[in-house]
Amino acid sequence: MPEQDPAAAAGGASRSEGVPEAGESGGIAAQLRALAEAKERLQGLLSAVLAIGGDLDLPAVLHRIVTTAMELAGARYGALGILAPSGDRLEQFITAGLSPQERAALEGVDFPRGRGVLGHLIRYPEPLRVPDIAAHPASVGFPPGHPPMRTLLGVAITVRGEIYGDLYLSERQDGRPFDAADEEVVRALAGAAGIAIENARLFGYVRDSAAQFQRMLLPTLPDLSPFSGAAAYRTAASPAGVGGDWYDAVILPDRACAAVIGDVVGHDLHAAAAMAQARNMLRALLYDRRSPPSSVLTQLDRTVHAITDLPVTTACLARIEPAAGGDWTIRWSTAGHPPPLVVGPDGGAWYLHGEPGIPIGVDTAIDRPDHTHPLPGGATVLLFTDGLVERPDRDLDEGLDALAELAAAHAAEPLDELVRTLADHHPGDGHDDMAVLAIRTPASP
Repeated sequence: MPEQDPAAAAGGASRSEGVPEAGESGGIAAQLRALAEAKERLQGLLSAVLAIGGDLDLPAVLHRIVTTAMELAGARYGALGILAPSGDRLEQFITAGLSPQERAALEGVDFPRGRGVLGHLIRYPEPLRVPDIAAHPASVGFPPGHPPMRTLLGVAITVRGEIYGDLYLSERQDGRPFDAADEEVVRALAGAAGIAIENARLFGYVRDSAAQFQRMLLPTLPDLSPFSGAAAYRTAASPAGVGGDWYDAVILPDRACAAVIGDVVGHDLHAAAAMAQARNMLRALLYDRRSPPSSVLTQLDRTVHAITDLPVTTACLARIEPAAGGDWTIRWSTAGHPPPLVVGPDGGAWYLHGEPGIPIGVDTAIDRPDHTHPLPGGATVLLFTDGLVERPDRDLDEGLDALAELAAAHAAEPLDELVRTLADHHPGDGHDDMAVLAIRTPASP
């Protein structure tokens, strides 16, 4: 066997082990960069899918879809056009990326209804990439004040097999037209967006149904003359928003006004059914006897303990009755519940603090305290559940103080408006259902 030159042998060994030449190394570097970019884009897509699926409020989901698509494709402008039920036009147009100046320039201009290039995607729901909008055969131009846009990427969004709307992107930040990679990642996002939209719509349906069911269980306040009364209820901000908050008010045979508010532990159909049971039992007990509030609550506790499996329940029961000189007296007892809030005719607000009793369903043998306080004519007694004031990041007393300030600021409003204001602008975090009941004494002669 002939001897081989050592240098040649070394060189041959190097090439056989796959060491690239100069030209080859450049190609491998390009491939590595492409792989890194693909990995980064995939990671961005996964993060985007999680982002749009993390919210269940439909308007928030729709806006998040637009902004997320803009981030993925590096677009300056984005919009989501929602189709009308007829499917031939846009009935809603959600935009993102417009500066305050650009929005001001479009003031008074109606949103697009689906003509021109936007209408092309409605008629032909295939991904659309346009390098020059003005040159497209379907282009009809822009309205006065519209920011200049040259490029477009459009993708349809499907929900349950039907076209829900079209996602539009315009003007990449780097000034280049949208490419196939942009189209691919936005199409993938559109698929996830359809699921997120369906989830948000389903959540809204369940939430609205729960609210309707809860309101059907709650009473319509009867004529409380000579008193005035109003109540408001709001469901919890969760899919199973039906809960155990309840209220009631009646004029008793002795012409006193009885008012009660309660909160059954839990947020499900069982809590709602238990709430209805407790309210009906309590109304029967109120009519049957002229006992102080503590005695009525104790009898309710014993009754539900004997005949039903009512969960732990907090409550506040009050009797408002005439006093000498044309004024009034309130007698109340609480069962682990926030105290009544009184708003005087002069707009001052204060709580009726007193020793609280234990919640219903804990121990029927423990006595419950009663409390008494004078009320002027024209005073408003507010009974409410803790959802109105509770926040996990704040002391309960802060929430109570904030509610008192809010009630005092709106003391002059009619009762219906007052309870709506408290329910809609409460200092709580909205994660619990809430109820508020207002009883106003007749004005002094």
